[in-house]
Amino acid sequence: MSKKDILTIIAAIIAAAVAGIAIRFEINSVLLFFITAVALVLLAMSVGHATEQLGRRMGPGATGILQSALGNLPELFVAIFALRAGLDKVVQAALVGSILGNSLLVLGFALLFGGLKNGTQKFNSEPPKMIATLMLLAFAALAIPTLTAKLHTAAATHINTLDIMVAIVLLLVFIASLYFSIKGDKAVVAENEAASEPGWSLPVTIIVLLASGGGAAFVSDWFVEALQPAMKALGINDVFAGLVVVAIAGNAIENLVGIQLAVKNKADYAVSVILNSSLQVALGLFPLLVLLSFFLGGAVLSFVLSPLLLAALALAVIVSAFVVFDGESIWLEGVALIGLYAIIAAAFWWG
Repeated sequence: MSKKDILTIIAAIIAAAVAGIAIRFEINSVLLFFITAVALVLLAMSVGHATEQLGRRMGPGATGILQSALGNLPELFVAIFALRAGLDKVVQAALVGSILGNSLLVLGFALLFGGLKNGTQKFNSEPPKMIATLMLLAFAALAIPTLTAKLHTAAATHINTLDIMVAIVLLLVFIASLYFSIKGDKAVVAENEAASEPGWSLPVTIIVLLASGGGAAFVSDWFVEALQPAMKALGINDVFAGLVVVAIAGNAIENLVGIQLAVKNKADYAVSVILNSSLQVALGLFPLLVLLSFFLGGAVLSFVLSPLLLAALALAVIVSAFVVFDGESIWLEGVALIGLYAIIAAAFWWG
């Protein structure tokens, strides 16, 4: 285990312990929110490191599946506790915010920093094209319930049944995409580049993974508990909190990995990792949470989005697809993507 890994794990333990103490003594809600957010990010990094180590013992396709399933654990826990607390609008905005954050903000920073350091970056455009195409199809499927409800069609009175059907279809497509990741192009999966570093033993890897995952579950509960008081104190509405704050905190590890790969001039992997993270949310996490919400005992999550949220999702999917289709990027494209994200976030600041 490298010194960096040890420091990350120690920092995660300390942050989680501080968060637990802060919850116990009911400190200021805003400070508590930031403490739990930092703890959640550090635990997400620990989960990511353990998943990468576990993936060393498997093929690249299986590693991609592990990253898909385990990399979203903190976000999954946050969403479950938020739904049980009745914060379905926060969860809905956070899931869309994850897609916007990866497709615009993270991809933008990756292209910006990668371009500034390495100049024009070229990458194999076929895997990103495949991901972009699936994202367009996922958006089309997600748009159907919204259009059904907003246009007051005959199916609007059966929106829950329609949501369930859409969720099942998206999960089936997600399973098919996982199979493609195993049998198809390896550029969809991040490169295993840490071969020169000492690997973790299997017992250590499993212990860190279980401990980090369990810690993330507890901290996610505390994070959601602190979320509502902090939003009121800071004057932040539910949608903005989910779209920006919760989405960025829940996707910390994917954000860092994608940007680091671009700076190292591994544009193939950077673009694929970042866009694949958006795809996993659209095809996997969102529909899974819709189905789970019917059994959690709190708010029921729906695919029916506000018109502005649906339009923002469409813009993110279309613009990111145009950026990657030519197989090369420059830093200016990164600036443009970041600017679009900032404009969308500003549009939701007031609700």
